[in-house]
Order: sequence, then C-alpha cells, then structure tokens
Amino acid sequence: MRCFGLPLSLPLVLLAALLGGEAAAEAVTCGSVLKLLNTRHSVRLHSHEVKYGSGSGQQSVTGVDTPDDANSYWRIRGKSDGSCQRGAAVKCGQAIRLTHVNTGKNLHTHHFASPLSNNQEVSAFGDDGEGDDLDIWTVQCSGTYWERDDAVRFKHMGTEVFLSITGEQYGHPIRGQREVHGMSTPNHHNYWKAMEGVFIKPSVESAKHDEL
Repeated sequence: MRCFGLPLSLPLVLLAALLGGEAAAEAVTCGSVLKLLNTRHSVRLHSHEVKYGSGSGQQSVTGVDTPDDANSYWRIRGKSDGSCQRGAAVKCGQAIRLTHVNTGKNLHTHHFASPLSNNQEVSAFGDDGEGDDLDIWTVQCSGTYWERDDAVRFKHMGTEVFLSITGEQYGHPIRGQREVHGMSTPNHHNYWKAMEGVFIKPSVESAKHDEL
C-alpha cells in the first residue's frame, strides 16, 4: 500500500520530512536572495552607498520604482549564525536579518527620526553582515510559513515598529526614491511581498532537523 505515492514502510521521521518539505516548497527559505516589494506603493526595498545627511548618518534605505536595480537584493539570514539553516522554510513569527547583498549591511532601525516623514529612521548597518541586535526583525504572516505569494509585515524586535513606506520622495542625489521608515502601527503601508530572486530549495535534511 502507498500513501501520497510514498511506501508506508518509509521511516516516519523521513516521511514527515518529505511531506513537510513539500508543504513548504513555495515558502521563502533561509539563504535566499530576493527583492521585496511594498504592495501599497509598488516600490522595492533598496540601499546604496549614500548616507543620510541627518539622523544617524548611516547608509540610507529607500524604495525604488525600477524592478531591475541590483542594489535591491537582500539575503535572508537568521537572527544569529546557525539559527536559520540554509534551505529551511522561514516560519511566520521567526526572527531574521535582511542583509543587503551589494554592501553587506543589515536592515536596521533605531530611535532617530526619519528625514522626510519624522517617523523612525531605517538604515543599513554593520560590516560583512555583522551589526547588532537592532538588525533583527520578525516576519508577520498568517499561515505556518512565509509563502512567496503572501504579503507579509516585518516587525522590528528592538523597537516594535513595522517596516513601512508612506510615499515621501527624496530630492538630489537620490531623486524620486521613496523614504523607508518604521511605523508604530500595522496598516496598509507596511505590507511586503517577495519578488525577483534566487530561492534556496528546502532539503529533506533541513525539514528533518527543523532548526528554525
């Protein structure tokens, strides 16, 4: 006899791993590199070697209209090394870091005012993917895993704000780019969706250990 095309004699641990891996096949996974679209304003989360002229003076984070800008790629990592096994599906409620691929800095926020809206400044911070505890965000979604097609929120662990865009635009030298900031309330300005990227496939080994 067979169950879902699998022999019943298959060890239960391996069977659970295979079925769990199948359920998470369309989930965003640890180690993946992707772009994130703000669904309200249709701009992608972006950073570059341009620092804020006020506030922290750290590397700025913005939203851009163009879908093909290489500075909009972010890597999904755990809150600490080893806490997000490569290829494992990211769970709703999981703590992660988002590391900007081209500069190696982490998505970060802190108690500085953002330059345009006077919300909380969001910056890119650290070196080679190592910053501090203010780089940690939790993924807020409705199911078990962060599915690629879902609109999700990112809530900052340290200050409890939501990663948001409300539409304010910068002038020179980053004319037309949108301000990214933290807001204290969940609303339609802080939904994000996974877009273009390289998604690391879940493995049986990661599903067996479930080290999220």
